[in-house]
Amino acid sequence: MKKRILGKSGLEVSAVGLGCMGMTHGFGEPSDEKEMLKVIRGAFDVGITMFDTAECYQNDDGTIYNETLVGEALKPFRKEVVIATKCGIKVIDGKQVLDAREETIRNSLEGSLRRLQTDYVDLYYLHRVDPNTPIEVVANTMKELIKEGKIKHWGLSEAGLETIEKAHTICPLTVVESEYSMIWRQPEGGLLDLLERLEIGFIPFAPLGKGFLTGTIDTNQTFEKNDTRSKQPRFKKENMEFNKTLVDLIKRIAEEKTATPAQIALAWVMSQKPWIVPIPGSRKLSRVHENVKAAEVKLTEKDLIEIRKALNSIELRADRWDPNSANAKRIGK
Repeated sequence: MKKRILGKSGLEVSAVGLGCMGMTHGFGEPSDEKEMLKVIRGAFDVGITMFDTAECYQNDDGTIYNETLVGEALKPFRKEVVIATKCGIKVIDGKQVLDAREETIRNSLEGSLRRLQTDYVDLYYLHRVDPNTPIEVVANTMKELIKEGKIKHWGLSEAGLETIEKAHTICPLTVVESEYSMIWRQPEGGLLDLLERLEIGFIPFAPLGKGFLTGTIDTNQTFEKNDTRSKQPRFKKENMEFNKTLVDLIKRIAEEKTATPAQIALAWVMSQKPWIVPIPGSRKLSRVHENVKAAEVKLTEKDLIEIRKALNSIELRADRWDPNSANAKRIGK
């Protein structure tokens, strides 16, 4: 597996990471634990060294934590991998509450270290910006945690440009994480330029459009209540039908390159900047193997120009959240 360096931090990781959230949270019922242990360890076997989880990836009653699964899976080769987890969202009575106070971050980290069965976290994110806690407080807290050796690097998830600059001035950020894919290109509206200027790495989640860009989702498909896609406008039947034009484009490119649609979607994301590391999620080892091979797909400069021209010509109905929803209101702060 090819490696990439995230920003100027020197953090080296595999060119493709693994998002572990969906194994226990966010995409329906949790998968079988033994099978998911095999998937995570199988991902390591094929060269993946970057594994992403979070404190709030848990069920409503707090009995199943994604971190517990990840910690158990990676314990045999802990020093050979980069574990990324997140704080700032607490699950209280089944609801997510933003809380980034220093004492909360410290308590969250202790819980994460226990569940991950480790004494340090490689990459610790603020999961969402808490409007009631100045970002300066968060950055200073992270600076202290780095000095204490409890975390090695830190990042922000779904933060606004001004917030990123303020935080980076106090304690240099290693990465920012946000959604980015061929169906959701909003980071091109300023975020990527800022990260390049500040030399901060970028971790796109949902680089496969939460499965849509793989071409395997039936537009008649419905999603369970505990699947986040059931609440997202882009996964309404009429919008999936409308957005099939994009999937058709990806399929055509895949055929030309003797690749799969998923590999093309991932290769496109990685081709935008050398400091971008996507973290597609999967619950099947076969899909992990497929995703890893995306790092070998060659998209020439001519390919990228033609693809961008095609993307710019496609109208999409790709809204992530209802604009009045809590999820929408806490993005980009």
